[in-house]
Amino acid sequence: MRIVKFVALIAIFVGGSAVTSAQENYKDKAENLSYQNEDFYEVKKYTESELKFKKEPKNIILLIGDGMGVAQVFTGLTANKGELNLCNFKHIGFSKTQSSDNYVTDSAAGGTALASGVKTTNGTIGLDANGKPAKTILEYAEDNQKATGLVATSSITHATPASFIAHQPSRTMYEEIAADFLNTDIDVFIGGGAAHFKNRKDGKDLTKDLSEKGYQIVYSMEEAEKIQNNGRLAVFTADEHNDDYQLRGNMLVDATNKAISTLSADLHGFFLMVEGSQIDWGGHQNSTSFVAGEMLDFDKVIGEVLKFAIEDKETLVIVTADHETGGMAVTGGDMSTGSVNGGFVTGNHTGIMVPVFAIGPGAEEFMGIYENTEVFDKMMKLWKFKK
Repeated sequence: MRIVKFVALIAIFVGGSAVTSAQENYKDKAENLSYQNEDFYEVKKYTESELKFKKEPKNIILLIGDGMGVAQVFTGLTANKGELNLCNFKHIGFSKTQSSDNYVTDSAAGGTALASGVKTTNGTIGLDANGKPAKTILEYAEDNQKATGLVATSSITHATPASFIAHQPSRTMYEEIAADFLNTDIDVFIGGGAAHFKNRKDGKDLTKDLSEKGYQIVYSMEEAEKIQNNGRLAVFTADEHNDDYQLRGNMLVDATNKAISTLSADLHGFFLMVEGSQIDWGGHQNSTSFVAGEMLDFDKVIGEVLKFAIEDKETLVIVTADHETGGMAVTGGDMSTGSVNGGFVTGNHTGIMVPVFAIGPGAEEFMGIYENTEVFDKMMKLWKFKK
């Protein structure tokens, strides 16, 4: 166990995740391999008649559980007494996550593959393996008059959300990534990272530029809820990353609902990516409790998105991951009590396949085993977008 714990802490620096305040909370809990849920929630089981949709999607909501493999999903399933909102999904596949230069991807290359349909090198944001900009599904959606949005529990400039909007050679170029937001017409973005827009080395305050482009800028979800119109919205919920699930409350659920309510006002439809960023951090920390708590928080978001999709009938919902983290195994548990035990083989990412769940118009496209780049291809096909 001492060896695993040491590797886990070292991997935080080399495996693609910077140490954050949320992760720091678990530094002394690396041997916390059990979780006892005390906050069960009800899962609505939709009937076959409720799961009938129109033939083509007007909207696509892509939910990414960073670091979420099958073991992470089953950890959440066990912790919530055998029920998750994910259980409503009937079309399930697996994606292969290898990057262009490494059997084990990082979030930058993994996110770029999902966002742009190209394999790239680890650490690269929105560029192909030759360093050329790779156009993202968010940018294609904008070109086709659809509204767009990004939500994350990490900084909004972190690797996964950045992959959908930025084009930079390194995931650590947070200020350059922040500047790339101004090169798009994204309608809503919610997450941490205010410092990368305001407290910059170049002295610029990009929030002034955002205001000039028509964004309403607020610094909490409480402030965001007071905004009633459906104009452009930037919500910074932290200077860097948000707190972990124990401290941030319903931030991700509230942010997702706010994004949907804003974007759904667009008559042409919308694209929204929501990331449960910190499932990954639980894997890096080899903490079953961290993984379980973040997984359950993410599943609550899935439940809210499902409510909208079931009522809307024109929304395709995709739930997947950029990679798995920790080589997690579920080593024991009790679904009657919500207790679960986990184990880990590494503090880094792994190269195993990750699940892809889909529901709504075109969901059948996501069955089978395929490259992560095909998630982008399938979205483009269903929206009939041309490259």
